[in-house]
Amino acid sequence: MADIRPFKAIRPQKGLEQRIAALPYDVYNREEAKQEVEKEPLSFLRIDRAETQFTDDVDAYADIVYEKAHDLLWEMIENGEMEEEEAECYYVYELVMDGRSQTGIAACASVDDYLHGEIKKHENTREEKELDRIRHVDICQAQTGPIFLAYRSHPAICEETRKAKAKEPLYDFAASDGIVHRVWKIDDAGAVERIKQAFREAGNIYIADGHHRCASAVKVSLKRRDANPGYTGEEEFNYFLSVLFPDDQLMIMDYNRVVKDLNGLSEEEFLGRVAETFFVEKMGRQPCRPKEKGCFGMYLQNSWYCLKEKERARSGSMQPEKMLDVAVLQDMLLEPVLGIKNPKTDKRIDFVGGIRGLEELERRVHTDAAVAFAMYPTSISELFAVADAGRLMPPKSTWFEPKLRSGLFVHKI
Repeated sequence: MADIRPFKAIRPQKGLEQRIAALPYDVYNREEAKQEVEKEPLSFLRIDRAETQFTDDVDAYADIVYEKAHDLLWEMIENGEMEEEEAECYYVYELVMDGRSQTGIAACASVDDYLHGEIKKHENTREEKELDRIRHVDICQAQTGPIFLAYRSHPAICEETRKAKAKEPLYDFAASDGIVHRVWKIDDAGAVERIKQAFREAGNIYIADGHHRCASAVKVSLKRRDANPGYTGEEEFNYFLSVLFPDDQLMIMDYNRVVKDLNGLSEEEFLGRVAETFFVEKMGRQPCRPKEKGCFGMYLQNSWYCLKEKERARSGSMQPEKMLDVAVLQDMLLEPVLGIKNPKTDKRIDFVGGIRGLEELERRVHTDAAVAFAMYPTSISELFAVADAGRLMPPKSTWFEPKLRSGLFVHKI
């Protein structure tokens, strides 16, 4: 029974939303982030990545960087570029990419629901990545990047979303990458209560993307609880900024693999080893984009190949994460043939988001890799099954598009 609450968002002044909204902080390296901020000085990226305000000799994790992020955020509020909502609201947030729409609810999710397992995760986090956002949230006194959550579609939430979208949007703009973003506010008391109750009935909530941001928000909450032993549970630090999408609107893209060498094998030897486990069909220059589970595209030298499992490598008795195509490729080819024992740490393997297309796999093989694999996307039902079993997905199993923008909603803690 999830507690998904409305909140008093800090959000862009109408008319500035397109300039302020920014892609998540972790899609850029330092130089790319600096270039983005130079192009748009109001970009929220200057707060999420405040090292952009300093010369490159300043450590990105220095205290002055986080203090600068705090100052920039609160200056934007003081000068009216960002404004705080007077009443607690839900927000309907629609993203449109290539004509396809997905609509979620911006709200605050409960830290206790995360701690008690009602908000389920499917991957582990790394402490060094958490520490950066812990300091950012704690010093800014605000959560600036929403967590991407998913839930099983509920008719009452669908109906309230439909009614909100029939009205004039609060924001409506196309970002520089062509993604359209629209936001509507839900502040009617009856609608707010119906949405809150529907989320209580919707069952478990799942982290789709943003595990590190979520873990960081939770650790800041626990730190503040320790500092305030008389806390009631109603304080804002007990909740974290989220956008929740129904499962029937989400699209997971393929997350493809490239490997730098053939593990000492010749091309002929490699193909022979692959053929022990997979049916191998040479496609030549025709790209092989997998059309079903159990099918893999492979690009080697100047040719595409279509691979299919010879004998079903999975059975219903296996843990759900072992049923995933990414696990089958790892267990049946990447480890036994190419020697990739741990894809999280092995420097010979790299991962390419499906948004880049199969052309990127060809380019990598012609530049810095020996072989590439095109995957069939993991489904949202597979993600739910792994999380429900309390298991973890293999590394780089899912690629969600489009990405949520930071800066449209900020949650003060």
